[in-house]
This record gives sequence, C-alpha cells and structure tokens, in this order.
Amino acid sequence: MTHLPNVRTAPQSAPPPAPAQPPAGPPAGRGAWAEVRRRLRAAATTEPGRLQIIGAVLAAFVLTFGVVTAFETADRAAAADDVVSRSQPLSADAASIYRTLADADTAASSGFLAGAEEPRAVHERYEKDIALASRLLVKAAANTDSSSESGHQIATLNEGLPRYTGLIETARANNRLGRPLGGAYLRFANEQMSKQLLPAAEKLYAAETARLEQDDDDARFWPIASLVAGVIAIGLLVGAQRRNYRRTNRVFNHGLVAATAATTVVLLWLAVGHTVARAQLNDAQVHGQQSLKVLNDARIASLKARANENLTLVARGAVLTDDGKNDKYAAEFAAGMDRLGKELNRAQQLAGDDEQGAGPVESAAKGMSAWQDRHADVARTDRAGDYEGALKKVIGAKGSTGECFDKVDQALELAVAHEQRQFTEAAKDGRGAFGGLPVGAAALAVLGAVGAILGINRRLSEYR
Repeated sequence: MTHLPNVRTAPQSAPPPAPAQPPAGPPAGRGAWAEVRRRLRAAATTEPGRLQIIGAVLAAFVLTFGVVTAFETADRAAAADDVVSRSQPLSADAASIYRTLADADTAASSGFLAGAEEPRAVHERYEKDIALASRLLVKAAANTDSSSESGHQIATLNEGLPRYTGLIETARANNRLGRPLGGAYLRFANEQMSKQLLPAAEKLYAAETARLEQDDDDARFWPIASLVAGVIAIGLLVGAQRRNYRRTNRVFNHGLVAATAATTVVLLWLAVGHTVARAQLNDAQVHGQQSLKVLNDARIASLKARANENLTLVARGAVLTDDGKNDKYAAEFAAGMDRLGKELNRAQQLAGDDEQGAGPVESAAKGMSAWQDRHADVARTDRAGDYEGALKKVIGAKGSTGECFDKVDQALELAVAHEQRQFTEAAKDGRGAFGGLPVGAAALAVLGAVGAILGINRRLSEYR
C-alpha cells in the first residue's frame, strides 16, 4: 500500500481587501443650499426650531418694511423739496423772463411814441426790464443743463437779446433826429421780439413748468411698495401672536406686541403723512400753480396788446395782415384783448371764494373793459385824421388807454404775488408732512425687529 507523501500544502492566499471608498458626497445638484434646506427641515420638526424660523422671518419682514419706507419717503421728500426750492422758482423765473421781455417791448414803443424826448420813467422802465431779464437768464443758465430744451431756449434768448436792444437804440437815435427810419427799426425790433425772443421765452416757461409738474407728480406718487410691505409685516406679526395664543393660551407676548405696535405706527405715519403731503401739494398745484399760469398768461396778453396798440400809431397803417385787408397791429391788438378776457375769466373761476385772489382779478377785468372803450375812441379819432389827438388818448397822463393798461398790469401783479404766496405756503406744508418720516421709519423698524426677536426668545427660554 502506497502512501502519499506528507507534503504540507501552502494555504491559499485570501483576495486583497477592496480599496476604501471615499465618503459619499452630496448628490449632483445639491450643495450649500441643499444643506441649508436640510437643516431647516430638521429644525422645523421641533417647536424650538420652528420658533427660531418664525423669529427670523418676522425680523426680516419688519426690517424690510422699514428700509423700503425710508427709501421711498426720502425720495418723495426730495421731490417735494425740489418743488419748493428748485422747480417752482425756476418756473417763476421763466415766467418773469417772458413778462419782462414783453414789458420792455411795450415800454420801448411807448417811449418812441412820446417823441424825441422820451419820458424818463418810460426809459427807466425799459432799462429795468432788460437788466432783470439778463439777470434771470444768467440764473436760469446756472441751474439748467445746456443740452436740455431749457438750455437751448436760454441760448436763443442770450443771442437775440443784444440784437434786439441794438435795434431799439438805433430806432431811438433816428427818432431823436426826426428821421422816419426810426419807425422801421422799431417795427423790426418788435418783429424780432414777437417771432424770436417771446416764443423762446414761452418755450422756456413751458419746459420749466413741465419739470415742476414732474417733480410734483413724483412727490405725490403713492409709496405702494412701503404700504404693501407694512401690511404683510403686520399680518405676519398678528399671525405669530395668534399661533402663540393657540399653543400657550397666553393672550400677550410683550415682544411681539411691541413689534406690532412699532410697525403699526410706521404704517399709520406713512399713510397719514403721505395723505397730508398729497393734499397740500395738490392744493399748491390746483390753487397755486394753475392760477399762476393763467395770471401770467393774462399779464403777457395785456403787455402784447399794449405794444400792438402803440405800434398801430407808429406804423399808421403801413403794415397789413397777410391777406392785405386790415392793419396788422390793430388786428393783433384785438386778438390780444380777446385772449386777455378769456384768461381773466379763467382766473376768476380759479380764485373762487378767495377774496384776496378774486379782488385784483376783478379790478383787472374792470380795467380791461375801460381800456376797450377808450381804445375804440382812439380808433375813431385816428380815422378822423387827428393823429395828435389819438396819440394823447394813448399815452396821455389822464383818461388814456395807458392809464387803463397800468391799472390792469398793477392788478395782475397783485394777483400773481398773492397766488405765489399761496403756492409756497401749501408746497412747504406738503414738504413738511414728510419731515422725520424716513429716519423715524428706519428707527421704529429696528425696534420692531428687536421686539420680535425678544418675543420669540422668551418662548424659546421655556424649552431650556
């Protein structure tokens, strides 16, 4: 019997261990936000975690409400301040430029009619108007972008005004020498005033008035984002307190009550303050700016009518309308008086029961009526061939149309000054309604957020 040799066999080697797998990372598409969501879900499964989330949300919404309110009210306050301190003064200056240029043209024609010896008062009035218009143009240019519509019109006025004054001086020189050519220079100067300078001044006034209206609209625009944020913040605070009551049967949480009170104060302050500001700015716009525009238009219409009345005697029928049938200046005088009557009717309607505003307008209307009657008498005298008699009835000291014009102009000046005061007072009240609101809203919002956090922390302390 054969035996196998006793050979020790080598043990079979075990397979090598598998390499360690790296820890599984977050699935694709997940990162920091996924971790945040995981922790929030984990926190939301416990009452303390839910309370922490509620506290953070409440504080965030209250602070957001405060920040939005501060920014919006600061923007409205800045627009209201622009109405008072920038746009309305510029609009008033533009109206003054328009009026002083028209008045200068009227004074120039009145002085020319007086003959070689121009009355000192008339000459000083002309010089004063030109100097004032020049100063106002410098001021307007300093506050206006040269590339804007207003800047273009200011440049046109600055270029044309020296040419106009040069023509007037030439007309005066010829008039002193008794040369008929002086009348032609005066008519040419009036044409430049009517077709170049006054249209540019009117466009400047329209542009500045449009800027005023834009600032006024910006100041009166409702702060919708702030109001919505405030309502949401209060709704969340009330909801949190209701939840607290249902879970603890406690009526009040002092921190949440304080936060709700602070947020409510801001919301009421915002609503009431903006309502008051809108009302005052609306009053300034309706009873101030609209009346000012109508009165300025009426005053300019009277100035143009007076200049055309003077030029009727200067030209003596030498300049006709485009159809060649009527005297040009007589026709423009009639159109100007018609416009003056319409503007005075509008001014009386806007004045309403305001005696201080209605009184001067009524006086101007009476002066206009007397002016028309006297002008009709001037026309009859001139047609009869009595030039000297007609001239006396136009520029004479008493009983002349010039006397009626002065009455109309003085009455309108009083009415403009009254409406200017009304506008300024109402606009300042509107601006004042925003006073302290941006800073107050931010401060109360911080207090509200702190109150909400303290209120939630009071509940969290019960779990420790």
